[in-house]
Amino acid sequence: MHDDAQHGPLAGFTVGVTAARRAEELGTLLQRRGAAVLHAPALRIVPLADDSELLAATKELIDDAPDVVIATTAIGFRGWVEAADGWGIGDQLLDLLRGIELLARGPKVKGAIRAAGLTEAWSPGSESMAEVLDRLLGEGVEGRRVALQLHGEPLPGFVESLRAAGAEVVGVPVYRWMPPEDIAPLDRMLDVTVARGLDALTFTSAPAAASYLNRAEARGMLPEVLSALNHDVITACVGPVTALPLQALGIDTVQPERFRLGPLVQVLCTQLPARARTLPVAGHVLEIRGQAALVDAALRPVPPAGMALLHTLARRPGWVVSRADLLRALPGSGTDEHAVETAMARLRTALGVPRLIQTVVKRGYRLALDPSADTKYADS
Repeated sequence: MHDDAQHGPLAGFTVGVTAARRAEELGTLLQRRGAAVLHAPALRIVPLADDSELLAATKELIDDAPDVVIATTAIGFRGWVEAADGWGIGDQLLDLLRGIELLARGPKVKGAIRAAGLTEAWSPGSESMAEVLDRLLGEGVEGRRVALQLHGEPLPGFVESLRAAGAEVVGVPVYRWMPPEDIAPLDRMLDVTVARGLDALTFTSAPAAASYLNRAEARGMLPEVLSALNHDVITACVGPVTALPLQALGIDTVQPERFRLGPLVQVLCTQLPARARTLPVAGHVLEIRGQAALVDAALRPVPPAGMALLHTLARRPGWVVSRADLLRALPGSGTDEHAVETAMARLRTALGVPRLIQTVVKRGYRLALDPSADTKYADS
């Protein structure tokens, strides 16, 4: 499949993506490093039907002007101005926006600002919030109030970075988060989590994390999901705010130092390979990853049943594991030990070196650990 020079640090690992926005960008970053990606948006973004939150936020800003307002989407900015008009405070909002530093995320938002008779103080050449963030942090935000027109799913780490630098951040919620219209992908993600078919799960917003957990609870599978996330699946969050719903349930999360998608992927590039088991077996180097194996650094994709057997054999390398124990490890295992033989034959074929696994007549199977390694791995 992959030449050993080509597979990335995440080859052989499966990573779940729950984001609604920027999911494609995150998925591409992961795939470029070799990961298999499972995507299920944990929420969808809809315009506010009940405007009370937006009204309250707008009045608060008019009464206590912020230092900076960031407009992030044209449709959101227009919706905000139109809603304020409807409440009879449109002119007050425009007066507020005239008197402070107004930043536009990109050309479309700039157009909406100009259409409202306003002028932005600055706009990046790209539609990049990273550039907006760099500018704000460069100016210094210690003690400043920054109002952010939210556009659905929060921007990964944007708020965290500003707060960490000493800003007070006020959200202007023009949209609401709802469960996804089609819940099937999210349900499949939960099933795959529990079946340990994921090695890592990524979250880029607190509402997505909360939605994922709420759905698990609604399906009566929260204890199993928490067990998977606590023991077998790395939970990676873009920043501390995103991690809060998970940490409230005692789930440990990993986070990058810089709250961005690139560094989030980098954390996984460090954490996941570090979990792999590397063993000297039958004169070869066998590295066991989440959903694949590397034999002498060549990537060998292995079917799920085969991986279940390989992980079980690797728990006590060199020791014989009975067919009954291996049968219990198989996904959806029945009572027929013949299923073990079938899965074992496929595993040996997938690894390309059948003698890595020895059959011990009438007893079971063992990894053919090299004799010199026996003492080293006997008790691990």
